[in-house]
Amino acid sequence: MNPDPAGTRVPPTDMADVRDVHRLRVLTVNTHKGFTALNRRFILPELREAVRSTGADLVFLQEVLGGHDRHAARFSDWPETSHYEFLADSMWSDFAYGRNAVYPEGHHGNALLSKYPILHYRNLDVSITGPERRGLLHCVLQVPGHDEVHAICVHLSLLESHRQLQLDLLCALLDSLPEHAPVVIAGDFNDWQLQGNKRLARCEYLHEAFERSHGKLAKTYPARFPLLRLDRVYLRNATSHDPKILGTRPWTHLSDHLPLAVEVHM
Repeated sequence: MNPDPAGTRVPPTDMADVRDVHRLRVLTVNTHKGFTALNRRFILPELREAVRSTGADLVFLQEVLGGHDRHAARFSDWPETSHYEFLADSMWSDFAYGRNAVYPEGHHGNALLSKYPILHYRNLDVSITGPERRGLLHCVLQVPGHDEVHAICVHLSLLESHRQLQLDLLCALLDSLPEHAPVVIAGDFNDWQLQGNKRLARCEYLHEAFERSHGKLAKTYPARFPLLRLDRVYLRNATSHDPKILGTRPWTHLSDHLPLAVEVHM
């Protein structure tokens, strides 16, 4: 697993005289590259307004475009910045991007938007074999009252054998982190057979927010008629509260996945 040097980070803001923070509002959403299901309509401006309306402190994004020359020339409302910068706008001071898939027209990957400074980040390449490129975006956050808070944005393979290997790499990353530091892991696990959840259940002190609160994982795909439990929020050294599937309009029309929102207490 090698860090991806691509992308920029907004410099941390001055955190002096800020009260300790013990709650984080977390949102995870697969942006589907800014298009509706089946790529029928470009809806990134609508998605930005919906994301802003949640008031989330941390936003975990998957399938977010860093750039796409052909689409930029085709759509009049295509932003001049990357999609993650456009979504961050003036509401999230810091952001990090992990470029995973690269093609002639552009590239996409995972991103994190944060209202708290991102001290540093790395994109860990967990691609196995073949053309499918995957990464784990690992960010270390400066949250008042905590030495460090870790956020890991996940988008795993479509193949079960690859996912199991990628989950082993995720567990190895967890083992390398400070024992008592809060950790939030969120994203699209593509774990439709639920075997990955069994693997992560063996990771010490790790729990999934919806499973703990409701006894089962959240159904998030496809967005309009969700049947599969693909998206997750896992926590370590933190507790989950009021987990919600954002399953009404406009969310059902903004991606092929439904977003998840969780309040995290540290």
